[in-house]
Amino acid sequence: MIGFGIDSTQAEFVAEIKLRNINKEYILKRVEEVDSLEAEIADLQDTLDKPARIRNIIIDELTAVRKKYAVPRRTSILYSHEVEEFDEEEETPDYPVTVFLSREGYFKKITPQSLRMSGEQKYKEGDGPAQTFETTNRAEVMFFTDKCQVYKSRLSEFDDSKASVLGDYLPSKLGFDEGESVRFLVLPGDYSGHIFFFFENGKAARVALSAYQTASNRRRLTGAYSDRSPVVQFMVLTEDREIALYSTEPRALIVNTALMVPKTTRTTQGVNVLTMKPKYRLDHVCLVEESGIRNLARYRGRNIPAAGALVKEEDSGEEQLTLI
Repeated sequence: MIGFGIDSTQAEFVAEIKLRNINKEYILKRVEEVDSLEAEIADLQDTLDKPARIRNIIIDELTAVRKKYAVPRRTSILYSHEVEEFDEEEETPDYPVTVFLSREGYFKKITPQSLRMSGEQKYKEGDGPAQTFETTNRAEVMFFTDKCQVYKSRLSEFDDSKASVLGDYLPSKLGFDEGESVRFLVLPGDYSGHIFFFFENGKAARVALSAYQTASNRRRLTGAYSDRSPVVQFMVLTEDREIALYSTEPRALIVNTALMVPKTTRTTQGVNVLTMKPKYRLDHVCLVEESGIRNLARYRGRNIPAAGALVKEEDSGEEQLTLI
């Protein structure tokens, strides 16, 4: 290291050289390599220090590329304002269909022709109908689950079916999480109107359907509704209506949905509608015309929350069958 003015790393390298390689020719080659590297480093540093030289290098390289690839462009440049938007729905045939959702999550889409030719709808033992809608093949559909998630799809993604088959099992078809099951089907249409979530604790959440509209084709949305209390009923309305809420006591309350203020977030806990004692819970909800209640004034509430009134037998809307 002292004799040649080298550092320890260089000295280690020299010490590893085999004796037969140590000759005049070998040493001269190594010296030439060092001189060449020093000259290259100096040249690169000179280039970095002179912007004009950098521009000349770029010009020379582009000129060389132009000479080497001097052929006409084989592709064309298309600007954004010239692009025609592709509407996938235009390629999807549209025709009337009737959709069926079973309680255990089987779904089928049947055309009117097939429906007229078919007999009774087939279900698994212990299963049965949950929801039925008439719509079209291009319609979008949303499936709300018991895991506070919603799965979005289009009816065109489901094959036309028949009454004699069970249909598609949605947890497998849409890739549900383990143990997840369908609770409610919604056809959002143009996403106008609101969806109402009625919870066991007597609260109700009103959320605009537009909160579930997405620009991208997202199949699953988490946080579809609040998980603070189990959902008893879902309801989609395009205008305010009178509804009847029943508790397990049993009490009934008739209110107008206009009293329920819309919320901006999907996971809102909602507002208190039906007040109940701790041992009771909300049992079911329906439109007032479907309730069969005769004395509407007895159960109608002008404000919320309200306790409603105990259901009288004569107001229940249930008539005893008699033999004639």
